[in-house]
Amino acid sequence: MRKIYLALLKYKDHFIILIAVTLSISLLFRNDATDIHIIRGKFSDRFSMISFPFAWIKSMTQLEKETQLLREKNMQLSLQLESMINANNEYDSLRELLEFKQEHKLELLSAKVVNMGASSNLSSITLDIGSEQGVQMDQAVLAPEGVIGKTVVVGKRSSVVQILNDVNYRLSVRILPSGNTGILRYLTGDVCEIRELQKNAKISIGDKVVTSGFSKIYPKNLPVGEVVQVMDELGSFQKVAKVRIKSNLGALLHVFIIIEEIDEVG
Repeated sequence: MRKIYLALLKYKDHFIILIAVTLSISLLFRNDATDIHIIRGKFSDRFSMISFPFAWIKSMTQLEKETQLLREKNMQLSLQLESMINANNEYDSLRELLEFKQEHKLELLSAKVVNMGASSNLSSITLDIGSEQGVQMDQAVLAPEGVIGKTVVVGKRSSVVQILNDVNYRLSVRILPSGNTGILRYLTGDVCEIRELQKNAKISIGDKVVTSGFSKIYPKNLPVGEVVQVMDELGSFQKVAKVRIKSNLGALLHVFIIIEEIDEVG
């Protein structure tokens, strides 16, 4: 208490001035005289000029907060939209697989792609089913658009599939309607080439390419792609046909493994 008393004595002049100014301002603003109204207006103008920067800073701070909230909301909406698009794409893929399974006389196992490029020396995909579901080595693997490869590694609950764009992949195919057969191998992008075609083979751009049925792995007439270019091989009595495969190998979500071909007799 003594300290407070000493402080009041030490700064009494300041306190007296502060109290006097406060009372003056209070009396000034309670007075309704015309001159007082003019002084109030001028004081208000000066005070608004002083307070403007603070108000602007406050406004900018609030705007920044609102902008951040809008950014967050925009990100949430973008993620929701992306999720809906992906769900729709997956639905379309599953519908195509179901239609494919209904149209073909094959016993098929549906599988989901869980990894791309599981092996460094092999173009491959990994599936979520294995021997426990009936998968075996060297079984054909299809997408709704056609052949994409064969199983090369089979675990209990997963399988690795060698796909068409592997440099060592080979597939015996037939070109329709001519019926000429050859060996398909990967070239670049979504293009493969068929070699060992006879020089006099009648092949046209747009001809369909299907499996020949010569392999024990692939039943005949499974879709592969279509011819986009035909060339005579220099220094040879053979032709080369370039084929655009139907399946998008870089965007596989669901596939089928052929367990066996259903015998339609009986």
